[in-house]
Amino acid sequence: MSVARTSMPRGLFADDALPLYERTAAQLLDDLRGTAARTGDRLPSERALATRYAVSRVTLRAALAELESRGFVRPASSRGWFVAELGQSPDPAMASTAAAPQVQGFADYAHVNGLTASSQVLSATVRPATVSEAEHLRIAPGADLFDLHRLRFLDDLVVVLEHNRLPLTVCPALAETDFNTASLYATLRAADPPQLPSVADYSVEARHPMPREIELLEIGDTMPMLVATQLTFNQADRPIELTVQVYRGDRYRFRASITNRT
Repeated sequence: MSVARTSMPRGLFADDALPLYERTAAQLLDDLRGTAARTGDRLPSERALATRYAVSRVTLRAALAELESRGFVRPASSRGWFVAELGQSPDPAMASTAAAPQVQGFADYAHVNGLTASSQVLSATVRPATVSEAEHLRIAPGADLFDLHRLRFLDDLVVVLEHNRLPLTVCPALAETDFNTASLYATLRAADPPQLPSVADYSVEARHPMPREIELLEIGDTMPMLVATQLTFNQADRPIELTVQVYRGDRYRFRASITNRT
């Protein structure tokens, strides 16, 4: 059975949870429309906007990049951000984000649900991409690939064993970041240019655990594993992340909306 690429299905993540940068983007867009901003108007500085919306500069830049990808604002080198085209009616994509499944990071989910996310890095290396990885990520075989293995926890309870692979050219800072504490998606959003996870191919299968998974996930050999494979695309429809997540069967629920709309 195969399915078409769509937004990441609801699984571990809350139905109405939105990343902070998307909520900031929606608030900023509402404010621009509410003040009747016109094409060509200059936005306040990033520092001023970050203060106004009580977010970090990283989150603010990701929000601006989101609005830029939708054609609402545009950057000008060394001059700041300017209004591009707001239109008068609500943007359908922005208006529907609260109801649509979101491509959302583990740390994003924890933040909006009042949980504490933590990670234990098992390995983090840069290595040549295999032929199969290169085909998925649309890079040359042998190109530099950032390879990350982590255990992920919610409120100190182990939930998932995660293996992330990303082209290093997408965000060279990946190789220098400590992902015991840092968020992978926040690091991508802070890249230059920002990399916004926007859509994902996502599949889930059940299987028995491997010996190392039994040890790391603290389970018995009879507990089923839910294995999710995800290929994530950025705002330019470029594949930026190939991930395999092995969830404890008692700490993960997969849900999805199915439609015949085209």
